[in-house]
Amino acid sequence: MSRPRIDAPRGVLQRPAPEGRIAHERFAPSADLEAFIQHFWTVRWDLRGEPPLLAETLPHPCVHLVFERDQARIAGVQSRRFHRRLQGQSRVFGIKFRPAAFQPWLKAPLSRLTDRTVSLRSVFGQESIALKDAILAEPDVRRCMVLAEDFLRPLMPAMPEPIARMRDLVERLAVDASLTRMEQVAALAGLEPRNLQRRFSAAVGVSPKWVIQRYRLHEAAEQLARADAPDMASLALQLGYFDQSHFIRDFKALVGRAPGQYAAQAAAARGKRASR
Repeated sequence: MSRPRIDAPRGVLQRPAPEGRIAHERFAPSADLEAFIQHFWTVRWDLRGEPPLLAETLPHPCVHLVFERDQARIAGVQSRRFHRRLQGQSRVFGIKFRPAAFQPWLKAPLSRLTDRTVSLRSVFGQESIALKDAILAEPDVRRCMVLAEDFLRPLMPAMPEPIARMRDLVERLAVDASLTRMEQVAALAGLEPRNLQRRFSAAVGVSPKWVIQRYRLHEAAEQLARADAPDMASLALQLGYFDQSHFIRDFKALVGRAPGQYAAQAAAARGKRASR
């Protein structure tokens, strides 16, 4: 089965990694599941003979189904930086749902899953055990996608119009750089700010302010990792910050490094790759 690969993920923080030892791939879902699923993903690594590697990401406002080793779990939106120590040889297979799109499956406010993981069985029942076993035993990622879609397709709920609107609104925040304040988002949604907060908590699992800031900092990390990275004042202004100090504070609080340090580490990693 042919599935298109998707471009490199956003939100993966730069860390030096051994050449050819880590592979991260993403694939589009079938057309009938596109309303719910953003993509399938897999990370494989072989670090035998290498020191452990700390992998870090700035998560998106999305729920993931994650299959690894002997477990399958549902990961709610992670409000903080996610980090994982990779060592030895292994792989992870995942399903990333679009923003808000897991709420019809959960049938409860997505805020109940924020910063939590629960078993696949707690939402999908005993039948999900067979899915977990089949995916963990299957080395071919394309076959894993078929197994997952065949399982999810008969269980697919209706997509309520309010959830679809919230999904599309969050996805617009990811690409529309002009939306930098919650008041703008409330006006776009035709809701009072307080009502918008409640809708986001129930459907997305986090606040609109969190989503705006997270996408701004995704963009900041992307730009700072480039060879032509802008200066801090220009970048802060572009991302809608009133001053450079607030941008630096927010970036460091989330990423764990000041933007200048992050840019310097990315430049050092580029130089190391170029010298090989």
